[in-house]
Amino acid sequence: MNRLSRQQVQSRETTDPWWRGATIYQVYPRSFADADGDGIGDLRGLTARLDYIASLGVDAIWLSPFFTSPMHDFGYDVADYCDVDPIFGTLADFDALVAAAHARGLKVTIDQVYAHTSDQHAWFAQSRQSRDNFRADWYVWADARPDGSPPSNWQSVFGGPAWTWDARRGQYYLHNFLSSQPQLNVHRRDVQDALLDVARFWLDRGVDGFRLDALNFAMHDPALTDNPPAPDDGTPRTRPFDFQLHRHNQSHADIPAFIERIRTVLDDYGAVFTVAEVGGADALAEMHAFTAGDARLNSAYGFNFLYASQLTPQLVASALGEWPDRPGTGWPSWAFENHDAPRALSRWCAPEQRDAFARLKVMLLAALRGNVILYQGEELGLTQVDIPFDQLQDPEAIANWPLTLSRDGARTPLPWTAQDEHGGFTSGQPWLPLGAENMARAVDRQEADPASLLHLTRRMIALRAAHPALRTGTCEVLLADSARLVLRRAAAGETILAVFNLSDADAAWPAEAGEGGELIEGVNGAQPGRLPPFGAVLVGR
Repeated sequence: MNRLSRQQVQSRETTDPWWRGATIYQVYPRSFADADGDGIGDLRGLTARLDYIASLGVDAIWLSPFFTSPMHDFGYDVADYCDVDPIFGTLADFDALVAAAHARGLKVTIDQVYAHTSDQHAWFAQSRQSRDNFRADWYVWADARPDGSPPSNWQSVFGGPAWTWDARRGQYYLHNFLSSQPQLNVHRRDVQDALLDVARFWLDRGVDGFRLDALNFAMHDPALTDNPPAPDDGTPRTRPFDFQLHRHNQSHADIPAFIERIRTVLDDYGAVFTVAEVGGADALAEMHAFTAGDARLNSAYGFNFLYASQLTPQLVASALGEWPDRPGTGWPSWAFENHDAPRALSRWCAPEQRDAFARLKVMLLAALRGNVILYQGEELGLTQVDIPFDQLQDPEAIANWPLTLSRDGARTPLPWTAQDEHGGFTSGQPWLPLGAENMARAVDRQEADPASLLHLTRRMIALRAAHPALRTGTCEVLLADSARLVLRRAAAGETILAVFNLSDADAAWPAEAGEGGELIEGVNGAQPGRLPPFGAVLVGR
């Protein structure tokens, strides 16, 4: 099989938008690179390291929030949608970042948080003053029940009731997360208009797309109907939120109509990419609804892999099967790790297996049909850092200690230099410890080792970009048994078989993979006809 140059691939894919099959690198700005020495990553630090990101071969970066915020939820509590928090820099720094990224061929996507704001946002400050001001109903307010209790039984994700009493209005306000994150009343047209103006503000600054945070929380049942209890399925319940079916506090049927308004704005700016984050028991139905047809979002990603305790062939087959290649069905995005989920290598394999498993994992991610979202440090094989209680920053972990695994362990700073006291991340005291194990996986050490995971990740991203079958082709699951997974990717006259052994023992070469073909890439000693523990191969036919 002849390999294609990047130019040939691009000429054959002129009908595909840039984001279809793209590899997107998620940057958590607090932990990427610190330019001013205060121990917190910032936009100038990120800009200075863009050459590293570009060297990975990714198509785009996604930035977690950098907006003005009291940082009670580390930026997902927005106090000003249209400004940069001083700890990250200025709007001029952001503009310089976008220009530098575009100069390197990188698209820039950013988070948008439309379900709630900070309680320090000017909109909420006005809303809470009275029941009859201009923004009185921009948030979800409700009277107490006759006995003074909250208007409904809804519980917040982070623990405790989803309602907080406010004496100024003599009412409760809704918050699905922290009490300092009041829920916007997105049912209102003028609230939607204000949020669409926020989108325009960033699009005018050259942003290429958005990741919409917690989009299925954007609208509630206006009747404030109580949620029914959740049946006990044996899963540990660490929060009151776990005891309910979330039928009424989220996932309202009017959300897709708002999405269509978002898409109209995006289309006014040309080829802009938008992906929704959707979690919960009904995530699949909502992701399909949010991406159906050509008038809604481009893509969505759920939590198939993010909280899975094991990576199995059946899990992969099930996830792929949820996004059939048929007209009207949206395009999926896949993430094995992110800022909210424990590092995958700490969930999916024993410590002594991590190096081999990391190689298999990056090949699998590159072989999936859909977009690839690579979380910073994943290309280095970073693992979850155990953060002592007295150093925890994560409000959910602090509130539910010790039963909730801290998100801080996946948010630790990126190690750039192994011999530097703070990994080359900062000249000051880092906001979270880097972890000794991760320091040993620093960028400089892996750059110097041709056999490192970093170099393999670059090769896999390049292979995905060079082969239409991997980037945008069809995907068939030929086998998913207890240990082996076989995928057939096909497009533009080429077929690639991706064969994986997800077990720690030798596995027989599957009959479904056939014989012969060109070895494109193999890891952990695998080759056509041979599957050692955690072996994986790509074979061209």
